[in-house]
Formats: sequence, C-alpha cells, structure tokens
Amino acid sequence: MRRAITLLSASMIALSAGAASAQNAKPHNLILFVPDGLRGGIVTPQTAPAMAEIRDKGVNFKNSHSLFPTFTMANSSALSTGHYLGDTGTFSNTIFTGYASAPAGDTVVPFIENDAVLADIDDHFHGDYLNEETLLKLARGHGFSTAAIGKVGPTLLFDHTDRGKNTIVVDDSTGGKNSVPLSDEMKEALTKAGLPLATPSRGDNAKAGDAKTPGTTVANVAQQAYMADVATRVVLPMFKARNKPFVLVFWSRDPDGSQHNTGDSLNTITPGINGPTSMAGIKNADDNLAQLRKALDELGLAATTNIIVSSDHGFSTISKESKTSPSAKLSYADTPKDFLPMGFLAIDLAKALDLPLHDPNDKNAKVADTAHPKAGNGVLGNDPTKPDVVIATNGGSDLIYLPNRDRKLADRVVKALLEQDYVSGLFVDDQLGRFPGTLPMSALNLKGKAATPNPSIVVNFRSWSSGCEVPTNCSVQVADTVLRQGQGMHGSFSRGDTYNFTAAIGPDFKAGYVDPLPVSNADVGMTAARLLDLRTPNKGDLIGRVMSEALPNGSVPKMAAGTIASKPAANGLRTVLKFQRVHATRYFDVAGFPGRTLGLEAEDGKQKTAGK
Repeated sequence: MRRAITLLSASMIALSAGAASAQNAKPHNLILFVPDGLRGGIVTPQTAPAMAEIRDKGVNFKNSHSLFPTFTMANSSALSTGHYLGDTGTFSNTIFTGYASAPAGDTVVPFIENDAVLADIDDHFHGDYLNEETLLKLARGHGFSTAAIGKVGPTLLFDHTDRGKNTIVVDDSTGGKNSVPLSDEMKEALTKAGLPLATPSRGDNAKAGDAKTPGTTVANVAQQAYMADVATRVVLPMFKARNKPFVLVFWSRDPDGSQHNTGDSLNTITPGINGPTSMAGIKNADDNLAQLRKALDELGLAATTNIIVSSDHGFSTISKESKTSPSAKLSYADTPKDFLPMGFLAIDLAKALDLPLHDPNDKNAKVADTAHPKAGNGVLGNDPTKPDVVIATNGGSDLIYLPNRDRKLADRVVKALLEQDYVSGLFVDDQLGRFPGTLPMSALNLKGKAATPNPSIVVNFRSWSSGCEVPTNCSVQVADTVLRQGQGMHGSFSRGDTYNFTAAIGPDFKAGYVDPLPVSNADVGMTAARLLDLRTPNKGDLIGRVMSEALPNGSVPKMAAGTIASKPAANGLRTVLKFQRVHATRYFDVAGFPGRTLGLEAEDGKQKTAGK
C-alpha cells in the first residue's frame, strides 16, 4: 500500500533534474480545459481543430482514461484532487448520502451537479465532503489568482469550500437565487465589459424531448459564448493586471449537453451521438478553447501558460432494449412498448426481492405497478425511512446501497442481477465478502478514505459497438435514464466511456510528443499540482501519478497490462477487469461479462450482439 505523504508521494516517479528545473520561483500559469463528454477518438483537424492542434503540437496522451463510474462529478473529483473515487467519495452524479438533503428535495439520493446541494453535503460531512484538498484551494493558498468557469457542479468542486469568497466562480446558476456570489470586483468588471451579471440559460439546447418528441438540434452556443467572454474579456485581463501566476478551470458543458439531448436519433441507435447536433457540440467546445488561446496570445500570456485539455469521460448512444427485464414487459405512459423505463433496475430488484418500492424523489411514496420512480431512484423495504436497499440511478451504471450491510441480502441482489441481460459486471464492497461472478470494489480503487457512504454494489450495464471504423466513437450502452434510445449517455465500463481525450501544451510540456503510457484524470490532477509546485498532506492513499514522461527530459517508465477475473457464477457469468499499470498506479480499461462490454470480447473471441 502506498503511503500518502504529499501530492508528490514517494511512490510517484521522480522528475529528472531537467524537468524539475522548469519549475522556478514563479510557476507558470495553468488553464485546465474540460470538454465534457468528449470521446478520445473523435478529435480530428476537421471535427475539433483547436484540440487537434494542442494534441499534435504539444503532448498527445493517446492512452488516456476516465475513472469508473465514468460520470462527471466522479471525474471532477479526480481532476480537482488527484485522488481516486474511494478517497473522494464522489462515486457518481447521484449518490446515497445517508441523510435527506433539503436542497435536493429532501431525498437521500441527491443529484450533486448543484451548488446548493454540494454546500449542503459539505455541511453534513464536517465542512468538506471530498475530504481531500482541491487544486484551486491549494493554488489560492499559495498566492495564485484562481477562477472556475463552466458547467454547474463540477466547476465549483475545484474550490467548493470557498463558495466564491476568493476563487471566481461563474457557472449556469450565476446570478440566480442559490448561486455562488460574485465579488464586487467581478460585478464591476462584467459591467464594464458589457456582460450581464447572470449566466444566460441553455435555451433550446436544454430540451431533451420525450418518447414522441425529438430533443435538441442546437449546441449550447449562447451560454458558453457568455462564459468564454467572461474568461477572455474579464478574468484573464484581470489576472494579467495582478501580475502573479493564475489557474483557470474552464469546464465546457458541450459536447456533453448536446450529446445527451440530441434530437437527431429518436428511439433509434443510428446516427445516435454521431448526428449533426452532437458534432456541433464538439465544435462549440473547440471554439471556446480557440477563443481562450487567442486571448492568451493577445494578452502576451501564451508563452507563460500551460494548457491541459482533459475530458471527464467518453460517450455512448443509449439503448433501452432487454429481453429479460420484467419492467420492459410492463406498460408505461411515457415509454415505448417493450423498452426499458427509467428506473428499471429499481423496479426489477423490487420484484426479484419481493420488497415494496418507494420513490425517494416523491416523499417516499409507494411506486404503483404501472409507474416508475420519478428520477429512477428507489428505496426498497417496508419502511422507506429505514430501507433495506437503496438504488441511485445514474445512466450507464447504477449504485446499490445496503444500509444494514446484510450479506444474505447482498447475495440475493447479486443473484437477481446475474439473471438480467442488461447487466455486464458487478463490483461488491469488500466488507460484504466475495460472491461468484463479482469482483471486489477495492480492485477499482473504490475503497479508501471516503467520507460519504460506500456503495455496496456497483452495477455496470451492457455495451457494444453499433459498427464504425473506430468502435469507441459509436459505442452503445443500456442506460438507466430519463433520456431516450438514440440519445447520449455515459457511465459504463466500456472503452467507449473510459477512453477520454487528454492533451497538453505549454512551456513545461514536451512538444510534438506522443505519450504511450496510460494516464488518467487522477494523473491530470497530480500533474497540475506538480506544475504549480503545490504540496499538501493526503488523507487517502488512492492517488494518481505525475505524468513526468510528458515533461522536458522526463524519462519513460515501463508499463504493464493485467487481467483480473472473478470466479464464475452458477450461470457461468464472471466479471473480468482489464487494466494497465505504471509502477503501482493502475489504469482501468474495461470490465464486465466477456461479450457484453465494448472492448471485452466473449470467451470464444466474439463480441456478443445486443440481446444475446
């Protein structure tokens, strides 16, 4: 076990003297640009020229990884702290907190992409639920100017305990009732620049449609144009005037938002997230990055600013098909015939376990046989205030909690899940024991020093390729979501979701370098801290490494690959995990039941098709 001492832990690769010399008394500036949901293989000079230029002229991290569960808040916690999820406790976008969060609607399973909800969870967990220091908090403590601009939720996480007192925060909610407040300095600067003090809405980009109505056909242009203007016309000039190093996080909602809500493919797999709306979302994010680089040039800051681009996760097209699910055989007013409804996992488990299903997003009301939970989440048991099972619905994977830590119940849950064709891989809390067909959570770095409750079981859903030249660009997954078949989702353990985009350029990075080593979002967090010469004690041991091979004169350590497989269940299914390793740091490629996860072939060498 690695012993955590500082952000430069003893287990990390030491930088060579030449690389270390780049860190002088005045560290260079840093921009971390996060194009939410950008697939690793989708970037070309045609689809995203600004990102392609950084990749091709700077460092191309061609073997990059999102952390599983492959969701936004989970990976924001890794980018902001350098830690894996077992330490940050941000296991997904919707988690079980163990108490009812008032800002989230008095539910025990809050959706945490919300500033007020994050503040509430912080308050409940002794002021800092992440339990690890974040990048912007460390930077401002060392005299840097700091700002976080972009998508609500992950943006704030980079300095969530400050609540805008020192770090500039501009997100979707800015100017609203529960927003992080702007300083008088920012209000004056925005007014002087002719920019409003409230962030514009997403407009038509926010329209998800329904079973009969297509979703959006436009990218999130207006809202992100405002944020890019705030960054380039207000924040960067302000930082230059201060004449001290700065750190800016820019979290672009696109292409994630446009891929989620795409109206190009209602109830059909193709074109899925490869239609014109999704591609416009990619271009929108790329335009924002180009605007940031142009501003650096005009302000004379380009030569002293490092830029890291790292998407939080990849993306897939949604499937709602299953031949085994009891919920798919029922009729719902808002769900096409024979399709899985939102909340199918909660519905199916309630039936298999013969437990009443209650809706934690509807005052714990009992869910009728012809209905589904409003947000997909469920609490199972005779007393919803003391549930036996809690399901946190997320998308390409769901979290199951057993508050009573009942091992016999865990065994029943596992056996029920193994019967469903939409499941591909199960991970169980080590403290509950070993179960055939499953792997322990510790294998994924999901067991650490987390302050929030640990999931009991993580359920990965089935994924495959719809058929294209680059399979990760057209991955499909079963998803537990309100969104429709043909729209976009992520969260699974397919390579389509774990393969994110990472690139870097600047004075402290090699030029024209293709990095063969695996890297992850936790590594990005650690490397950012190293570039800024920041050090702090860590509470948890689950940390990334400094990507020293990408820095000047940095050596390239050896890498290895490995596979872990569970004992087979009675029906022959077993969870298999493929990973890579650099020294003690693991990188998780794919996992699931062979033949049911994109990138994990069937035991006979053939990828099983949908429903088979």
